[in-house]
Formats: sequence, C-alpha cells, structure tokens
Amino acid sequence: MEDPHAFDRDPANGEASDIYGEDGAIRSSFLHTIGEILETEDADRLKEEIADLHQSEVGDLLEALQPDQRGHLVRLSGADFDFTALTEVDDTIRAEIVESLPNEQIAQAVQELDSDDAVYILEDLNAEDQEEILAQLPFPERIRLRRSLDYPEETAGRRMQTEFVAVPAFWSVGQTIDYLRDDQNLPERFSQIFVVDPTFKLVGAVDLDQVLRSKRGVRIEEVMHEMRHALPATMDQEEAAREFEQYDLLSAAVVDENERLVGVLTIDDVVDVIQQEAEEDLLRMGGVGDEELSDSVRVTSRLRVPWLLVNLVTAFVAASVISLFEATIEQIVALAVLMPIVAGMGGNAGSQTMTVTVRALATRDLDIYNAGRIIRREMGVGIINGVLFAVLIGAVAGFWFEDTDIGGVIAAAMIINMFAAALAGILIPLLLDRVGADPAVSSSVFVTAVTDIVGFFSFLGIATWWFALS
Repeated sequence: MEDPHAFDRDPANGEASDIYGEDGAIRSSFLHTIGEILETEDADRLKEEIADLHQSEVGDLLEALQPDQRGHLVRLSGADFDFTALTEVDDTIRAEIVESLPNEQIAQAVQELDSDDAVYILEDLNAEDQEEILAQLPFPERIRLRRSLDYPEETAGRRMQTEFVAVPAFWSVGQTIDYLRDDQNLPERFSQIFVVDPTFKLVGAVDLDQVLRSKRGVRIEEVMHEMRHALPATMDQEEAAREFEQYDLLSAAVVDENERLVGVLTIDDVVDVIQQEAEEDLLRMGGVGDEELSDSVRVTSRLRVPWLLVNLVTAFVAASVISLFEATIEQIVALAVLMPIVAGMGGNAGSQTMTVTVRALATRDLDIYNAGRIIRREMGVGIINGVLFAVLIGAVAGFWFEDTDIGGVIAAAMIINMFAAALAGILIPLLLDRVGADPAVSSSVFVTAVTDIVGFFSFLGIATWWFALS
C-alpha cells in the first residue's frame, strides 16, 4: 500500500516525513523512541526528534501517545513546543493536555499563536483559568481574545482571526504598500486588505494582486470592491461555511452588530468547520452525539444510552403489534420466519431516504420550494422498489414454503412497507426540522419504528385477513 504521507514535506528543509508507516499510522519505532526520551527527560533529544515535524504531525503523535505521556511531552518541550499542534487533536485530548499544564506556560504560548488558534485552546478551559491566563497577556491581545471568547460557541465570531489589515479609502496604493512593508504588527499571511471608514465600519476590500497591479498614485477607493459577503459575528459557523462554499471565498470579513470590522474568517478555518459539522451529522445519525475516539468508557456510555432508551420504547411498541397476531403466528409458523425480512427491507429503504434527506437539509438543498417534488420522487422510488422486491421475495417465499398464498402475502406487505419507508424517510426529517429539532439526531429511531410497525402490521394483518377468507 502506498504511504499516504509519502509526500508530506517539512517547510524548513523540504524532506519527506518518515514518522508514518505504510498503514498511515505513526511508526511504533518512533513512538518507542519518544517514550524513551520522555522517560529519561532528555529535552534536547526530544527537540531534535520533533523539530522538523509539521503541526499536524505533532498532533498525530500526541494522539498516538499514552494519556500520561502527552502533557509530559508538552512540558518537556517547554518554549519550543508549537501550541498550534493542539488544534489538530480531539477535543478531549486537547482539554486533558491543557488542564495538565501550568497557566503560565499556556499564557506564554498563546501570545505566539494566531488569535483563532489561541481562542480554540482557551475555550476548553474554565472561566477562572481563562481569566488568569488572559490577565498575563498584553492589554491589546487580552482585549481581542476576550472579545472572541464572548461570542457564542460555533459562531463566526468565535472562529475568526482578529489579526487583519485595514486601511482608509483615501490612502493611495503607494501609502498602502509602504504600510505593508513597514508595520511589524501585521499578520504573517493575508491575501485581502479591508477598507474602513473613520469609525472602523467596513466599506469594502481590495485583493493584494489588485494593489500590486495598480500605480502608486491611485487611491484605494478607486480599486476596492464592495464587500458583499461580510459575515455577522453571531452567524453560526455552519452558515458561514455555506457562504464560503456558495461564493468560492478564500476569506471573509466579520463584523459586529454595528457593522464594524472585528475580524476575518479564512478558508483554512472553514475547512475545519466543514469537516467538524460533517462528522457531527454522521455521529448524530447514529445516535452517538459528539462522541470522540478519545472519550472514556463512562462518557461514551452516557452519550449512547439516551437514544438506545428511545429505541427500546419503540421496539416494545413494535412487539405489541406482533402480539396482536399471536393466534395467526401459532397457526402459520412461516410468518415468524419471514417477519424480519419485511421489517429489515423497510428499515434499510427508510435509512437510504433518511440519509439523503438529512444531508439535503443540512446543505440547504432541500427547502419549501422543492420539498413537494422530492417527496413525490421518493414515493415513486418506494413503489418501484416495493414492486421489484415484492416479486423477488414473493417468488422465493412461495417456493421455500411451497405455498403461493405465503408468497402473495409477503409480496403485498413488501410493497406497503417500502412505500411507507420512503415516506417516513423524508417526512420525519422534514417534520423534525420544521419544529426546530435536529433531524440528524432523532430521525433514525423514528424511521426505524415506523418501518417495523408498518411492516409487522401489514404482513401479519394481510396474512390474518387472507387466511381467514380461505
């Protein structure tokens, strides 16, 4: 297998990283070496081993180490440790590491970070530790970080970077270029310059390439463009990510309630948001909430229990439906053998529709304007698939039990349940979304309940009616 990290390059020397094995995991030999270094407290050797690693590689290393080794590595590295690596690990691991470190070391480290990375680390701490760390920072940095931390979690304001470049509209291109060359406090990397008025309200923006192509005497207001996609600081980060996706943005200004420029959201942060939101939706559809691989047994169990309890209740409801037809099942044992087929096929069909629907709701591809068309499409798919599998399963069941009546009963039940599964798979997420519930969290349990109940009731009900007639 080709090493997925074979082309990872260190920015400093261009050499390929060799800490990964062919399976993409950290080499056991490298982990053993780091373990020995931590045991012997050899700070100089540790610095040698991790000096050329990218922050994401250090993050992978931290996740691969034993829990008691992670904080030890950070402490032994001292001022040489790049705290940006902590933004690359699971939330649980980051919280454990940060809590094991003295606040003085954290305060020193966050001063070297971009504001968005600093906030990412500080937000895991309790309010008392946050205040103690912020108190040790220079006043301007303290104010910027506190302002970001004051915004709600998972908003553009919490994810934004407060380091940006802003100039007045009346400056010339030459003045702007001189400012970019001379000011030592500007961000290390940026691709856009924002234009503000005297009250710091956002007026527009100008790309660096436009500045470089313009003559020095041209005024900024002549080359700037209107900022059409400024993001409110209180906007949900998922909504902000959609703006980037829809308009192919590389960066976007973040403004407060008075339309004053307070920060910038960049594409690297948005990529993290998209990945995070996608993972959350996938986990919630499985009924496991915000579970992470690094969570303890107790935490993992606590996250999974609630929806398992709901599922248990719906299972008892389905069982009660079966109990209504005890006499029929006793007379025709074949029904008990075939019941799981009807319910299972309906459950799978409902899950297919539900997955597509939940994803479409999350991406805003499904709304009030096209919901009717999509519902009709799923109804058609349910009928076609129902007829197709009714013929197939009916023939198999009839041949298996040498009874065409059994084949006909299960065929009719299959059509009904596949149609019901399609409807449940789209209507339940739509209904949950309409009432303000998260369809990714709760759709699965209810769709499964509907397909089980309808499947059992239709199969056993039709069987009872048909064999009563004959």
